[in-house]
Amino acid sequence: MRVVVQRVKSASVIVEGQVVSEIARGILVFVSIEEGDEEKDLSYIAQKVLNLRIFENDLGKFDKSVLEIDGEILVVSQFTISGDVRKGRRPDFTRALSPDKSIPLYEDFIRIIKNNYSSEKIQEGVFQAHMDVQLINDGPVTILISSKKEF
Repeated sequence: MRVVVQRVKSASVIVEGQVVSEIARGILVFVSIEEGDEEKDLSYIAQKVLNLRIFENDLGKFDKSVLEIDGEILVVSQFTISGDVRKGRRPDFTRALSPDKSIPLYEDFIRIIKNNYSSEKIQEGVFQAHMDVQLINDGPVTILISSKKEF
């Protein structure tokens, strides 16, 4: 499982011209479920995302998590994070789990986050939809996390 976490001032998802979700200050989490991912991968990533200290304290140091600032979370599925570009110029997406198999795991990931935080603070994109994602990246701060600890 791979995620890209972006600290944002705001973010929203638009599908077919309609805003389907939006958040204020918090984090935008792009999620890719991969072949071999299990419950332990989901739990590992969820805990990392919720407790990642990427918000500043009074001294300007990264010392607070989204939980500690009472921030919001927007989770968006994005299989392209699993794209492999080591060969050629076209990404290879064979690492990404097929949609029919990844939907239950993606939903479990959302459930884990909601079980560990205030569910009204969590918004979602639309799985497998063509989404326009708008955000104001705060910093910018962008963090990559892999459940396989590849980076």
